[in-house]
Amino acid sequence: MDPEPTNNNNNTASGSGNPKDESNLKPPSKDPKKKDDKKDEDLSEEDLALKQQLELYVERAQDADQGLQKVALESMRQEIRTSTSSMTSVPKPLKFLRPHYGTLKSYYETMPDSDLKKLLADILSVLALTMSAEGDRESLKYRLLGSEGDIGSWGHEYVRNLAGEIAQEYSKRVNEEANVDDLIELVEQIVAFHMKHNAEPEAVDLLMEVEFLDLLVKHVDKTNYKRTCLYLTSSARYLPGPDDMSVLDIAYTIYKKFEEFPSALQIALYLDNMQHVKEIFTSCPDLLRKKQFCYILARQGLSFELDEEMCADDEDREALQEIINNTKLSEGYLTLARDIEVMEPKSPEDIYKAHLLDGRASAGASVDSARQNLAATFVNAFVNAGFGQDKLMTVTSEASSGGSSNWLFKNKDHGKASAAASLGMIDLWDVDTGLAQLDKYFHSNDNHVIAGALLGVGIVNCGIKNDCDPALALLADYLDKEDSFVRIGAITGLGFAYAGTQNEQIRDKLTPILGDPKAPLDVIAFTAIALGLVYVGSCNEEVAQAIIFALMDRSESDLGEPLTRLLPLGLGLLYLGKQDSVEATAEVSKTFNEKIRKYCDMTLMSCAYAGTGNVLKVQHFLGQCAQHFEKGETFQGPAVLGIAMVAMAEELGLDMAIRSLEHLLQYGEQNIRKAVPLALGLLCISNPKVHVMDTLSRLSHDADTEVAMAAVISLGLIGAGTNNARIAGMLRNLSSYYYKEANLLFCVRIAQGFVHMGKGLMTLAPYHSERFLLSPTALAGLVVLLHASLDMKAIILGKYHYVLYFVVLAMQPRMLLTVDENLKPLSVPVRVGQAVDVVGQAGRPKTITGFQTHSTPVLLAAGDRAELATEKYLPLSPILEGFVILKENPDYREEA
Repeated sequence: MDPEPTNNNNNTASGSGNPKDESNLKPPSKDPKKKDDKKDEDLSEEDLALKQQLELYVERAQDADQGLQKVALESMRQEIRTSTSSMTSVPKPLKFLRPHYGTLKSYYETMPDSDLKKLLADILSVLALTMSAEGDRESLKYRLLGSEGDIGSWGHEYVRNLAGEIAQEYSKRVNEEANVDDLIELVEQIVAFHMKHNAEPEAVDLLMEVEFLDLLVKHVDKTNYKRTCLYLTSSARYLPGPDDMSVLDIAYTIYKKFEEFPSALQIALYLDNMQHVKEIFTSCPDLLRKKQFCYILARQGLSFELDEEMCADDEDREALQEIINNTKLSEGYLTLARDIEVMEPKSPEDIYKAHLLDGRASAGASVDSARQNLAATFVNAFVNAGFGQDKLMTVTSEASSGGSSNWLFKNKDHGKASAAASLGMIDLWDVDTGLAQLDKYFHSNDNHVIAGALLGVGIVNCGIKNDCDPALALLADYLDKEDSFVRIGAITGLGFAYAGTQNEQIRDKLTPILGDPKAPLDVIAFTAIALGLVYVGSCNEEVAQAIIFALMDRSESDLGEPLTRLLPLGLGLLYLGKQDSVEATAEVSKTFNEKIRKYCDMTLMSCAYAGTGNVLKVQHFLGQCAQHFEKGETFQGPAVLGIAMVAMAEELGLDMAIRSLEHLLQYGEQNIRKAVPLALGLLCISNPKVHVMDTLSRLSHDADTEVAMAAVISLGLIGAGTNNARIAGMLRNLSSYYYKEANLLFCVRIAQGFVHMGKGLMTLAPYHSERFLLSPTALAGLVVLLHASLDMKAIILGKYHYVLYFVVLAMQPRMLLTVDENLKPLSVPVRVGQAVDVVGQAGRPKTITGFQTHSTPVLLAAGDRAELATEKYLPLSPILEGFVILKENPDYREEA
């Protein structure tokens, strides 16, 4: 904007004070005069006429005759209101009135109180839009002095400017503890205007600034509640606590008001508020919709008991409870597999594709070593997970002389445990078949085999709840056996089977083990983890106390053992995602032995703030990693993982965390460098981002074997269940590169098993429902695996390789399966494409891009979103993932 009008304005304002002489108050006849004339010459005749007209109005507005004043002010208001301009320029009346802003302001001060004075205040308020100095808030000042007319008639830009000034004024007044009622009245008007004019985000922002979000509920209507709630839920991710929770509460209230129950349910789950979940079940009368709620609860991995209030009819309630208990998961998964035609079992050789490599690797691969057989056991288990058949464990006895026991005994000692447990993985989610298959191993004379069978029972029950509690019945008897391997099998099995259920029977059985002075360290470590899984995110004090005492009882030599580090992790899982609730326990942890104190602190913080996106915590962890020590400090490992756990909440933080981790690679010590690949693996789990893939590929050839092993495992994690051809190729090449190094080759094989997990039908991503919800049990399983991988040699490459099975907690089919009202699969066309962020966009923007049309069931990759391509059915869930019930659209007419 030109500076001249301001000169002009100063002269006028400081002029003789006699309004009549206003016409003589031209600027001094130096350059500005010429410029002014020149400017007048540039104007078109219309504009010149308008300018003179407005100057006349300004003069008349200061007339002694009130009638004339009124006409002049009315005309001025009319001109301003009717003026339209292009988006980039100031409306002409405002431009021509700018030189007179000071004059009108001085005149306003001299006017007696009257309606005319208020009318002038209105006009000054609008002129202040382009004239008032930064920070003066004159637009707001005159608005409050003006008439209480319709605020929107002055246009959007004016209202937006006013909203900004209100926010500043509000914070100033709150600091001075002054009254803000007049501001709130104005806010009400502005919000009503914004909501009518499709500017919901601006209304929400203003209400957040003045801390009056409750006003929103009465202003939303059927046309704009969805957009409003979408903005509320997405902005909640960027707000500090407890504001984020209150924002989501408002969104929940709005969804419930408009009976958008599935969306309300998702917010209730995000808030982890079981009271809300009950309310939704009781408020919704429709049984079919309740079934859809149950599918959503089952996907979140919650154990939830329905009562008569939520569903009166006993039969219906049983049917609903079955869905929550996930009993249909195996059936749905196999429907998907048949549709995609991948039922044929695969052997590890099909995955390794050794024939594609040059001679040396394939020659080395034919040697039957126990370590390679163990790797093949895992690969076989992951690849055929949930299919119920494979070529190593479930082959019928006729086909090979000794049946599955043959393969079992190709593994040495503790290898047999993982081999027996792999049966549980192959029959994943199919409890009856799995238990029948595992039964024969319980009669074995070999304790390792029994331990594996116990673990297998836990795996097959993972995420499935059964009224008979078969896992507890089978495993409870083995908890106090002499052999620590058998005990760990039973304890970990219970952890898998009852993860997230907060089952008190399990607590009563496991807590005494923690206090048993005779129990070996490994038994205690796995007990802590199992309890952490069962009570994940519950902040249960009794369990926390038991683990704390167990930690305090450890001797100095025990504290240096890698397995001891699982104890703080078990403690951390109790507070997963619960933020401040961890503080009391964190204080207690400061009294621990210095060897474990820092480690415990980092682990507790990383778990408590996991999935919150809290920037301050990420900075804290980065600060911990910036310290250099002579001898590597173990606590920096969990700090690096903490960065990933906190930042995985939303895309922006995730990308920034990836960049920060790359800096740590350059400047960090060895103990930090070996944790970085694992953190990258968590950030991009089952989502192979190309730049992360390249970083991991580079690190997989690192001179430091620990870094290389972590990178190889992480390559498997980012490609988990995707069949990603590029990662598969990298791993094949690595298998020939490391063919002489048994440990690294083992890691390569495991990674190959991950990439082809479930023959490419699975995901390990703990986030679901369009990345809105985080499943606590899924994240807990991944975190245990990553913490174990911080000391790969002692744990995974030692005799505790079965911690690899912890990924089962995060395994889910990455499918969309549409079912009819009787819950039978129903094939309909859907469009699947990349999700587009439509928050705050105008109109009805497309939510997916680059889509293809398929018939359900379909696979969804990371970042994919689906929408129905037919109007014949209506989905009962706004988010098309997992099981979605369709009902027929009553308004649908077949086209002739």
